[in-house]
Amino acid sequence: MKSIIRTVLLAGLAALSLCLTLSAARADDAVPASRLDQVLKAGKLRICMTGDYKPFTYYRPDQTFEGMDVELGQALAKSLGVEAQFVKTTWSTLMNDFIAQCDVAMGGVSITLDRARRAAFSEPVMVDGKAPIIRCADKEKFRNFDMIDQPGTRAIVNPGGTNERFAKARYKNATLLQHPDNVTIFQQIIDGKADVMVTDASETLWQSKLHPELCPVQPDQPLQFAEKAYLLPRGDVAFKAYVDTWLHLAKATGEYQRIFDKWLK
Repeated sequence: MKSIIRTVLLAGLAALSLCLTLSAARADDAVPASRLDQVLKAGKLRICMTGDYKPFTYYRPDQTFEGMDVELGQALAKSLGVEAQFVKTTWSTLMNDFIAQCDVAMGGVSITLDRARRAAFSEPVMVDGKAPIIRCADKEKFRNFDMIDQPGTRAIVNPGGTNERFAKARYKNATLLQHPDNVTIFQQIIDGKADVMVTDASETLWQSKLHPELCPVQPDQPLQFAEKAYLLPRGDVAFKAYVDTWLHLAKATGEYQRIFDKWLK
């Protein structure tokens, strides 16, 4: 009798062990593949950026990138032990290029609901907002947005991004001019071919340093709340968790602030 009981118990334990093994195997199979694993396997982090948004990203004549988010992208890649590979895109094609070619998009990307429909975002990297930039000679003429949005004012905008959406939504009386190159657009204002551009307050501060002829209008009182973040694949929990953790540690250790101060102070 004891022998029979022992045999039954051993058979039951064997069956239980097999069930646990199969359950564990199924659990492993159920873990979704993450872009994190793909990046580590490929040995490179593909970073989409427009290259036309100083100080975050600028595509140099020698076909290399420089800027705040270029250095942060390199730091993120280094933390993964992989190479940073930058992919040139435009604001109009950013989302499609990101989905088709990149692991992350950086370079002053604003958080918007339109973008959130097709991709995820990291934790915000900074708070920003829209502000006008004008010729300093026009400071008394254009002291606020209401004074700017008048008949005869030529408001210039680059197509395809949040600047164009803001311009089309907020201007009621000014004449809108499109200029395709966000790098040379500020020279249009200096040369008197346009009167104003509304862009991110951080960019107005940077451009006023580059061009003493230009002055921001109330950059400390943005016309619209905005946050910047990094664009990530939708639904990839593991990859987002890694990027958010890296960003948190970069801020805690001072690495983020060091790079921020280099480009924005």
